[in-house]
Amino acid sequence: MPKLMKFSRLLSVLPLLFLAGCNMVVMAPSGDIAMQQRDLIVISTVLMLLIIIPVIFLTLFFAWRYRRANTAATYAPEWHHSTRLEIVIWAAPLAIIIALGAVTWISTHKLDPYRPLDRLDAERPIPADTKPLTVEVVALDWKWLFFYPELGIATVNELAAPVDTPINFKITSSSVMNSFYIPALAGQIYAMPGMETKLHAVINREGEYDGFSANYSGAGFSHMRFKFHGLTKEGFEAWVAQVKQRGAMLNRDAYLKLEKPSEKEPVHYYAGADADLYNAILNMCAAPGKMCMNEMMHIDMMGGGGKESAENREKLRYDNRHADEGIVTPAAMPATEVPAGSEPAERTDGNSMQHDMPGMDMQHQGHSMPGMSNGADPAPAQLNNNN
Repeated sequence: MPKLMKFSRLLSVLPLLFLAGCNMVVMAPSGDIAMQQRDLIVISTVLMLLIIIPVIFLTLFFAWRYRRANTAATYAPEWHHSTRLEIVIWAAPLAIIIALGAVTWISTHKLDPYRPLDRLDAERPIPADTKPLTVEVVALDWKWLFFYPELGIATVNELAAPVDTPINFKITSSSVMNSFYIPALAGQIYAMPGMETKLHAVINREGEYDGFSANYSGAGFSHMRFKFHGLTKEGFEAWVAQVKQRGAMLNRDAYLKLEKPSEKEPVHYYAGADADLYNAILNMCAAPGKMCMNEMMHIDMMGGGGKESAENREKLRYDNRHADEGIVTPAAMPATEVPAGSEPAERTDGNSMQHDMPGMDMQHQGHSMPGMSNGADPAPAQLNNNN
């Protein structure tokens, strides 16, 4: 018996040893959406423990109570059924499953990342005059590019937002699939090339929070991280002024240099960015000579381009873009950029790398396809419905 008690105490300490080095930000977030997700985890865990703990306890109790050495225990080899016991065995799990199903159903719709926010936190609705902040996110190899279209600025590997202001994220990728994740703010959302996903969130406390990619995407994945700053209104205005003062211009040429694979990219500020650059990245036509996917879809919608469409073949080759180029292993910094608090890093080329891109074959239910939401629907000159 003393040995069993000592072993039980050892088992109770083991979970604490595993949690001692963990960052518990998921269980102590600073944004309302992440807090609701935290509550969902807690509620689901408690509901499941209601059946798991009694089962574990009774299993150990029966093993001890009816051990071979205990001759005082009742021995009934002919026993085979108890209606009351059957009711308890089936009713308790059924009730828990019903409760879990109801909680999951409600939370699935309430925490839909595409659903606009209806509150700042559990006690405050969104004021009628509140204007959300729009941020366009692009996952690059291996860094994050953020556009602020309403402010006309852009940043690399640094994100900021005012406290208690709804944030509308539009998320895409330039090459392979990544996952946009700020644990203190909200759950992870995939970033996919040629597609746009969305996330609505709000930060409720000032602070500096970690953001990263939660989906493996190649050699530089481990360093694909950024800082998210929750600021006061005045602090956010000062941050925007700093970006405009220290930043350069993000045009197509600067973007194509930035797009090249690089690791451990420092923070970059851009005082201005081409207004159509995000839509060009989304439609996979930021590089010269490429047909935008919304144009391609318009041709398909009109019945095809006929024989003349053969000349579009090269314009629609979205993969293998860097097959003949060297990989940039340190920071890939355009010559016109001024990074925040650092000098331009020297670029060295390594082995070539071939990127796999789903391109136009990728489909994902619920995601916005390029050309359907960006308002651009031009008919290219190659359009010809006569076969």
